Amino acid sequence: MTMRKKRLWLAVCLLVLAVWVLWGNTALESNEYVLRSDRIPAAFSGFRIVQVSDLHNAQFGEGNEKLLALITGADPDIIVITGDLVDSRNTDIGIALEFVRDAAQIAPVYYVTGNHESRIDEYGTLQDGLVQRGVTVLRNEKLRLERSGEAITLMGMDDPSFQYRASLAILEGLKDSADGYTVLLSHRPELFETYVACGMDLVFTGHAHGGQFRLPVVGGLIAPHQGFFPKYDAGLYTQGSTNMLVSRGIGNSVCPIRFNNRPEIIVVQLESTK
Repeated sequence: MTMRKKRLWLAVCLLVLAVWVLWGNTALESNEYVLRSDRIPAAFSGFRIVQVSDLHNAQFGEGNEKLLALITGADPDIIVITGDLVDSRNTDIGIALEFVRDAAQIAPVYYVTGNHESRIDEYGTLQDGLVQRGVTVLRNEKLRLERSGEAITLMGMDDPSFQYRASLAILEGLKDSADGYTVLLSHRPELFETYVACGMDLVFTGHAHGGQFRLPVVGGLIAPHQGFFPKYDAGLYTQGSTNMLVSRGIGNSVCPIRFNNRPEIIVVQLESTK
């Protein structure tokens, strides 16, 4: 093969790679998990939870119509948002509030903070706007979700960047007197051992952005507060009776490009084994 043909093939390969990377940064996907437990009340069999994490002011279509359509198609009973709805480096509260306004028309929305919310002066305005649009903000709080006379406990923990108490103490306080099956919303996956120690049943987290650059076999390359080759980068992690889901998230922050790491929503369907 002549040098000219080699260069041509190289140029074609680089072009294909560039197109694939750009497509992978805008091609939303939905990943579904079915979780079974005898602790799940029978009334909650088939209960569907959609998780959105790390939006970082991203937009997929006008008014986030593509993201909202994906959520609608998942037929959720509730929608949970696990932090970094806005980006502290390029904050646009309007995008966040427009998204949650429309999401709340699909199903009840529950939200916990991420580290980016702790960095912005406008957080109070953001929280007020979320509440005004029907979102339940959980800041180290819990509530009962009831269905046909049975209940599970939904908890929300503030991102550690907001806190003045240890995460373990906060979770122990939340778990105290909790009803049955527990679902925790928390931004940070690196606290998995704490979630396990507190006996949480199901935890939704984000923050890791899937490791930003995902390599075959290896997984994510780097994640905030975990460094290179993070232990908890994406997907389902189980220890004892605790299941933790780590969302790859929707948007980007410091690095504007993902590699082999499509933005996702997570869908969980609960099934009782009673």
